[in-house]
Amino acid sequence: MSMGASDSSTSSQSLIEHQQQVESQPQITTKNPKKLALIPLVFLIYFEVSGGPYGEEPAVGAAGPLFAILGFLIFPLIWSIPEALVTAELATTFPGNGGFVIWAHQAFGPFWGSLMGSWKFLSGVINLASYPILCVDYLMLVIPIFSSGLPRFFAIFVSTLVLSFLNYSGLSIVGYTAVGLGIVSLCPFIVMSLVAIPKIDPSRWISLGQKGVEKDWTLYINTLFWNLNFWDNASTLAGEVEQPQKMYPKALFSAGILTCLGYIIPLLAATGAIPLDQEDWVDGYLASAGELIAGKWLKYWIEIGAVLSIIGLFEAQLSSCAYQLLGMADLGISPLIFGSRSKWFNTPWLGILISTVFALSVSYLDFADIISSANFLYSLGMLLEFASFLWLRVKFPTLERPFKVPMRMRGLVVMCLIPSGFLVYVLAVATKAVYLVSALMTLFGIMWFFFMNLCKSKMWFKFNKGEEKLENEDVSD
Repeated sequence: MSMGASDSSTSSQSLIEHQQQVESQPQITTKNPKKLALIPLVFLIYFEVSGGPYGEEPAVGAAGPLFAILGFLIFPLIWSIPEALVTAELATTFPGNGGFVIWAHQAFGPFWGSLMGSWKFLSGVINLASYPILCVDYLMLVIPIFSSGLPRFFAIFVSTLVLSFLNYSGLSIVGYTAVGLGIVSLCPFIVMSLVAIPKIDPSRWISLGQKGVEKDWTLYINTLFWNLNFWDNASTLAGEVEQPQKMYPKALFSAGILTCLGYIIPLLAATGAIPLDQEDWVDGYLASAGELIAGKWLKYWIEIGAVLSIIGLFEAQLSSCAYQLLGMADLGISPLIFGSRSKWFNTPWLGILISTVFALSVSYLDFADIISSANFLYSLGMLLEFASFLWLRVKFPTLERPFKVPMRMRGLVVMCLIPSGFLVYVLAVATKAVYLVSALMTLFGIMWFFFMNLCKSKMWFKFNKGEEKLENEDVSD
């Protein structure tokens, strides 16, 4: 298919105008739908990516203080910033709830858009399932009955349903809840860092680790990767944001600053104020560090903050999954009913329900290989996302982009190749079980695409015509 510059521009503009019309007209709306403001969007992105320094501890245990500090200083430059820049450009150019699904669809067609949706959705709901479990794990420190058996099962089930209902009550409510949770969960680390200042010995920051403790580089890379990715998840909320072309760059930049400071300042405080016992640096050790620096009261405060952070992580992830399904329905990749909204709250109630059911279905399984499979699927999706970003620059060179990464193609290729190297590493170190599970999930995504095509041909379900119009408008002599 060949396309001149003028024809490309005209076709591209019509594509964008049509997509904006589709995304701005939900199937079921309230009389006064509330759009997401800047501050709530910042904290939703923050919880999509981070939620606080909880979980950064294994980097110290794996490689020592110096490499941990350097990792959280350098990794954002070579991974987080490229992912955030790609998200900013594409989310403002294609401001629909499908997010990365729209990008792959526009770049390579409906098959790859559908496969992207499957990879990212399955990865998202598996991550979603882990948060109620972590929440109950913290609660069982105070209420031991939740440690096993029926009480634990009941606690996970009820906490999942309660947190899901909060999401159903409205994205604006979820956004402002995220603001409150973010501030409260960060407060104990602000206090810990201030109290730690007189106790800090800067020489501890340059420690390469204790003698006799081997470096675990796989754990180190996975810890950095896990704590600093998922910037693109917020793109599925673009249809719910007031003036996304202006808001997304500001929100991504602000969330980036908040995330980096939220990691590096507590890490400097804890590693500088406490003598190194490397084997103690596992998930949750920052609470013990707080106790050593200021007393038990700070330890309890950090543990409470961890529970609040987990709630924020759950709400942000569930919002991303639910609105992704709504966006896929807008594109015609999924049945129109997947785009159904609540009459009372204007939220995608069916998307929330499907995501919750998926999460509950894996909440009681062994998570070791399952979570690794989620990372594997996410990595596949990110490789496709970087490829979509580059190809859209080639495919629609004159398309108006409200935010444009200020680089030529060669620079963009280098920018995308560096984080792609980390993605390939994650794929390469996966176990056979992970390859098997990921292959089955990918097969499910492929079968879903062809099943949806069969449903369209047999007219078993109603589908949005947006996909057909997009395809027709993309054809050019």
